[in-house]
Amino acid sequence: MPLSVTEDIRSITDLKRHTNDILGQIHKTRRPVVLTINGKAEAVLMDASEFDKLSAAVHMMQLLQPAEEDFKAGRYQEARSFFKAFRRAKKI
Repeated sequence: MPLSVTEDIRSITDLKRHTNDILGQIHKTRRPVVLTINGKAEAVLMDASEFDKLSAAVHMMQLLQPAEEDFKAGRYQEARSFFKAFRRAKKI
């Protein structure tokens, strides 16, 4: 979903005047539109389904963060040795 500088950066005034066109563009391209005020980015408008995907991806990253920290700190075990110890402990 790369941003198109010529198409995806619009002013708030442009949004007010061309709301349906901009919403149609967002739904068609699946790219977000950056809304500006006085030439500075103020907000981002995006398709709801794309937002849901992005939100799910962020949530997954948050769930994986503790595992990444454990790995960086050396708190991990190779799968083979883990399952060997697990089977031994459970007498499988």
